[in-house]
Amino acid sequence: MTLREILSTAFLFLLYLVLQILLVRNLVLFDYAFCFVYIACILLLPNETSLTWLLLIGFVTGIIVDTFYNTLGMHAAATVLMAYFRPFVVRTQIDVPGMESRIEFSLKELGVGVFFRYVFILALIHHSALFFIEASSLTLLIPTLIRVGASTLFTTLSIVLIQFFTRN
Repeated sequence: MTLREILSTAFLFLLYLVLQILLVRNLVLFDYAFCFVYIACILLLPNETSLTWLLLIGFVTGIIVDTFYNTLGMHAAATVLMAYFRPFVVRTQIDVPGMESRIEFSLKELGVGVFFRYVFILALIHHSALFFIEASSLTLLIPTLIRVGASTLFTTLSIVLIQFFTRN
């Protein structure tokens, strides 16, 4: 990675975290759909980022969000799980010939369908872990599944819309 790419990635990382902590934190639909755009910090990292760095960045991102949400590691656990599955999802879902190592995870590069599916699958992993950790039992299975589905769709649409309006 060049210095410009590193600075651009760091700026986007901070932008998504600040957006989550200051604005999106209060964005809730019908007490079921929560928006967690901070996961884009992990989703938009370059493909050549090693698994160790993905897990470390995921942990730090989750701990920062946990600090402001007062959730004692729930976001860190969910974000690390999502970061762990990211290389597998990339290998199985994204088929761009000749670009195996230099894939840019953006709406412009991947197209709407592939980018939506990529974000949706990883957001589903993140939200499933987050809401089942929060519920901490299966007695609230149906409300938890509704929250997972609604929040996954809300987060995915938000990230796609942010990408649509910020990228050329």
